[in-house]
Amino acid sequence: MTLLLVEDDIDIQIVARRALKRAGFVVAVAGNGVEALTAARAETPDVILLDWMMPDMDGPEVCRQLKADPATSGIPVIFLTARSQQAEIARGLSLGAAGYIVKPFDALTLGDEVRQMLGQA
Repeated sequence: MTLLLVEDDIDIQIVARRALKRAGFVVAVAGNGVEALTAARAETPDVILLDWMMPDMDGPEVCRQLKADPATSGIPVIFLTARSQQAEIARGLSLGAAGYIVKPFDALTLGDEVRQMLGQA
């Protein structure tokens, strides 16, 4: 299963990428929202793990654009973010996200959490 990790923090990229690879995902990384849209359209990953706060374009806008584009609208999006208020979670899910994981995440269970959310989507 291919996963596009969209994260601007290099340290979080490294930890999440290793955890997801260990869980059996093939992981591509984008460092901002613009890169994420380009990669999603070019590679059509099976799932996108999306940060909320990024330079150039934030996660909610990336999610909105992904869901508005017929070429990417079917790709499940899961937010991976420090934004943990109920209103933010509700907003992310209302944009069409399949799930929401709050940072800090458990690297040992990250892959399982992603799979569980995909099963519920």
